[in-house]
Amino acid sequence: MCAETCCPAATVVTVTSTNARRPDQPALTRRAALLLGSAGIVGVAAACSDGSDGPDIPFVGDDTSTDGAQPSEEISWPVTAPGDPAAAAVAVSAALIASSPAAVVVGPDAADEVLTEAGEAAVAAGVPCFVDSPDLGGELERLGVERVRLFPATTAGSSETTSETSSGSASSSASGESAWSEAVSALEQVDSLPEVERDDTRRVVVTTPDEAAFGAAVATVRAVLGAGEGTTVVQASDPREDEAVEALRAERETSLVAVGDSDTLTGDALAGAATMAAAAQTLPTGGILPLGGERRMIALYGHPGVAGLGLLGEQDLDTSIERVKGLVGDYASIDDSQFMPAFEVIVTIADSAAGEDGNYSTEGDPQMYRPWVDAAKEAGVYVLLDLQPGYTDFVTQAKIYEELLAEPHVGLALDPEWRLEPGQRHMEQIGHVEIEEVNETAAWLAELTRSKGLPQKVFMLHQFQLQMLRDRDQLRTDLPEIVTVIHADGHGTPDLKQGTWGAIKADLPDGVLLGWKNFIDEDKPTFTPQRTMTEVDPKPRFVSYQ
Repeated sequence: MCAETCCPAATVVTVTSTNARRPDQPALTRRAALLLGSAGIVGVAAACSDGSDGPDIPFVGDDTSTDGAQPSEEISWPVTAPGDPAAAAVAVSAALIASSPAAVVVGPDAADEVLTEAGEAAVAAGVPCFVDSPDLGGELERLGVERVRLFPATTAGSSETTSETSSGSASSSASGESAWSEAVSALEQVDSLPEVERDDTRRVVVTTPDEAAFGAAVATVRAVLGAGEGTTVVQASDPREDEAVEALRAERETSLVAVGDSDTLTGDALAGAATMAAAAQTLPTGGILPLGGERRMIALYGHPGVAGLGLLGEQDLDTSIERVKGLVGDYASIDDSQFMPAFEVIVTIADSAAGEDGNYSTEGDPQMYRPWVDAAKEAGVYVLLDLQPGYTDFVTQAKIYEELLAEPHVGLALDPEWRLEPGQRHMEQIGHVEIEEVNETAAWLAELTRSKGLPQKVFMLHQFQLQMLRDRDQLRTDLPEIVTVIHADGHGTPDLKQGTWGAIKADLPDGVLLGWKNFIDEDKPTFTPQRTMTEVDPKPRFVSYQ
C-alpha cells in the first residue's frame, strides 16, 4: 500500500449529520503517535524504517488515510451490547458502524493501562476498538477493515511484544510467538492512525458494569458518536439504576448504549432493561426500580374500611398515608437504606361463601380502590394489589385490575394461601399454586409493563410453607419488567418466625428478594423496627404490617 495514498474526507450520517475530518494541524506524525501511545509502540520505528513490506510480512508504518469509521445511517435506539468484553465490543460496532478502513485491536488479557491506551487511540482516530478473539474476523470483514493498530504493539516480522506494559498479555505467548487471532494477523499492521475530529452527533449515556473491562466497547461509542461532553459514561450493573436514569432524562433527545453483561442482566434481559431505562415513566418518588439499590418498602396491609383484615383498614385514607409515613420515619431513623411507604391492598378477598361465581373469592370493584391509588401516587406511596382468588386462577383475577396496574406505582401480590383446588375450603386447607400459573401471571404483568412503558413493577409472592409455591426453583427470573419478592408472612414467637424465614430463604432463586411481615396481634412480641433491621438476615426489602 502506498503510504501517500489519500482518501477524501467522509461525510457520515446517523440521525443528524456528522463530519469526520482531519484537524487543521498536519497529519499525525510518528513523534505524535509515540506521544499518544508510547506504551504500545516503543521500538516500532526501527522495525519499519525502510518502509518496505516483505512477501509474508504486513507493512508496518504510519497510516496516512484520512477517513475514520462511517456510522450507520440508521441506528436502533437504545443500543445494547451484551456479552463479555470481546462480544460487547463487536456488538457495539455492529450496531453503530457501517464501515471502517481501520481498527484498534487489544489483546484479550491486556492490562488496564493498555486497554486505556488502546481506547484513546481508537477515539482519536475515530475507528472501532476490539478485544481480540476467534470470533472477531466476521466483524472485521463486514466493516471492510484493512489496517489494524495492535495493543500491545508488535513489530513487523518480529515475535517480540514492543509494549513495556504487556507482560502477561495474550498477544504474546511464553515463547514469544504471536498469539493474535488469524483474522487480525492477516491484516496490515500500522503503528499509528491519523486523527479525525468528529462532532458529537447526539447526547449519549453509556452504561457498563465495569468501565475498565469493557473499555473497548465504550471507546467505540466515543469514537463513532463523539468523545466530547455529549457522551456520559455511567458505571452501573443495570442501565435502570438511578444515576443512569437521571443522566438520560437530564436533557431531551439523549440516547442510551448499554454495554456488557452483569451479574443481574444478560442477553435479552439487558435489552429489556435498556428499553425501560430509555423510555419508561418514572416512579412518583423518582427512578424506575422500586426496589433498586438500597431501596426498601414499609407497608400497611389490609382492605380499606375493614379493620379485621389489617392495619390499612383501621383508619381513613389520609390517616393511612400519615401512619405509613410515620413507620417509614421510624425505620429511616435506625437504618441508612432508602425507605418508601407502601400500601398492600387486598382487592379480592377469600370468602367462606361460594358467591354467585362459585369461586369463594369476592372481587372488589376496581373503582373502589381508585381513590386510594390516586392519593398514594400524589403522596409518593407505592401500592400492591393483593389477590386471594379461591378457585379462580391468578391471571384471570389480575386482569380485572389491569386499569389500576397500568399506573406506574402499582404492583401485584399473589397469596397462594387462598388459592384452592375444587372441593377445598378456606381455613380448612392451606392453599397452594403451581409454578406454571405463577409464571403465566408474571409474564402477563411483564407484558403489560412493557406495552405501557411503565417502570419496573414489584411482583409479590406470599409464602410461609414450602408447599404453597410448588416447584419454586422453576420461577421465572428473566423478566426485567418485574422484581420478584417472596414475602415470608408467618407469625408467632420470634423463634417460629425466624424458623419460617430460614426455610423460605433457603435455595432462593437468583435475583429474588425477601419480604417480612410484622403482625400486631399474632406476633408475641411484635418486632420493633430496630429488631426487624438488625435480627432478620438478610435485611428484608419489604416489611408489611398486619
